[in-house]
Amino acid sequence: MSDSPEAPNLAEAPFTRADVELVERHCLHQGFFRLEALQLRHRLFEGGWSGTMTREVHRRHDAVGVLLYDVERDAVVLVEQFRAGALEDPASPWKLEVVAGLVEAGESPAEVARREAMEEAGARVEELIPLHTYYPSPGACDERVTLFCGLLDSEGLGGVHGLDEEHEDIRVHVLPFARAWELLQAGRLDNAMCLIALYWLAGERASLRARR
Repeated sequence: MSDSPEAPNLAEAPFTRADVELVERHCLHQGFFRLEALQLRHRLFEGGWSGTMTREVHRRHDAVGVLLYDVERDAVVLVEQFRAGALEDPASPWKLEVVAGLVEAGESPAEVARREAMEEAGARVEELIPLHTYYPSPGACDERVTLFCGLLDSEGLGGVHGLDEEHEDIRVHVLPFARAWELLQAGRLDNAMCLIALYWLAGERASLRARR
């Protein structure tokens, strides 16, 4: 008979929000995004409570990403734009990405996906397939991302898009899946939304094309 401890049920977290005591919340900066300092303590796995600690949290709107995929042409639609967070990137601060945007009050993730596809790529999505909802960096940021694959007809897509009032300068690329995969393998596609979506598509592409 084994004396090893019973494996935990990882499908459910052991603690909830009720197991955290928020002592104080202080705003450090309020701009387009908000930075807060939290004083808190939480329950420990082996019992009792942690000491009071300070954690800075970057508070953002939730976001939506959508990988645009043309089943008939076996092509993906990616967008290229300047990213301030990648300013010091050794290669370039211009990034190839999936279409993406922030969730505004009263919008559903699906509505955001369709809106951003039109604003950033001039693309009308025919069908949305939900992929994942995840935290990109829960140690420091409260943002949650909802990711979709959007099926569409990519004929005629291209050019430069975006909203002037948001200083967007977005170039649209329609690429065969094989070429997009080469770029991923070469490290040119280096952001989480793009990686997650393309790895999903690599696994589901055959079944999507079989639906034709």
